Amino acid sequence: MRKFSKAELDALVAEVTVDAYGEYEQLGSFAVVIGDRLALPFETTVLGVTVTVTAIELNPSNQITARCRRGRYRQAIGILDLPVPTPPPDGREWVEAYRHWTS
Repeated sequence: MRKFSKAELDALVAEVTVDAYGEYEQLGSFAVVIGDRLALPFETTVLGVTVTVTAIELNPSNQITARCRRGRYRQAIGILDLPVPTPPPDGREWVEAYRHWTS
């Protein structure tokens, strides 16, 4: 899996946050960009079970989550806690930029 340089991640963060004022607006911008640019749906494995990621959301607790589905079951998982599948979905760099921004 490709590792992004600090300079690449800084550039992505700058692109997302350029018009966002304050932490809350920046978080909202990340949620929108990840939701728009991460190729959905995709499959990943959570606790040994294959799930399908169907959406990205900003929840009421101000956390970006991935809506996961398996059969009739649904679960929201923090986007930074979600295992990255191999191969990773297109747009994964935006999640990595968000991870970089939070650190």
